[in-house]
Amino acid sequence: MSAPTFLIDPHQAASAAPQLRVLLDGPEGHHAASVQRLRVGERIDLVDGLGRRLEGRVAEVAGKDACVVEIDQVIDEPVQRPAITVVQAIAKGDRGELATSMLTETGVDVIVPWQAENCVARWEGERGAKHHAKWQATAREAAKQSRRARVPAVEPAISTAAVADLIANAGIALVLDEQATTPLTSLDITSVHDLLLVVGPEGGLSPNERTLFADSGADLVRLGGTVLRTSTAGVAALGVVMAGTGRW
Repeated sequence: MSAPTFLIDPHQAASAAPQLRVLLDGPEGHHAASVQRLRVGERIDLVDGLGRRLEGRVAEVAGKDACVVEIDQVIDEPVQRPAITVVQAIAKGDRGELATSMLTETGVDVIVPWQAENCVARWEGERGAKHHAKWQATAREAAKQSRRARVPAVEPAISTAAVADLIANAGIALVLDEQATTPLTSLDITSVHDLLLVVGPEGGLSPNERTLFADSGADLVRLGGTVLRTSTAGVAALGVVMAGTGRW
């Protein structure tokens, strides 16, 4: 079984080396010492969220809120290619956080919340900032759960026009659309350098969005004969993309 993973500050990770000891404190230290109740000698991974992984063992449990980790190995994990960005339409309730969690576990590199025309939920002012922070926190926790050394970036919410700009500048852009006739599995994506996947809202794409995205260079594709929720469509498509690009 893989070792439990905890996030540390990148500056702290940058100075780490084998045989050195690192103090894991704060919320992460509390989680290790009091929630997971790690004991001396147990394996543990510390990651900086940017690709550096410190493999080690617990050398000392310092009360309820910290532990000291002796580093065995420092690994700088390479950036995987193609880089994959998912533009995820904002969903009501906790479905946005569910989508963020599953996309992170699957291996996405960047998540961009999208205020689509048919979105019921609206991210405006303080409310928008609060939801954005929730998506960021969800990505951090999902990255730890899935033992990732890199935490995907969660960008600020963007408009439909901004999504069209991303499509125009992407190596390949795929837009999930229940009205599309092209199966996602029929596309050759084995040699792309970067890939953009757009996941629409519960109400589907508007006619304006469908036309704008196609005119910007996107491939409108479908997954199958059923209509998935916005919180699950992205991760289903991302699984196909991961396999098709060779990242899986």
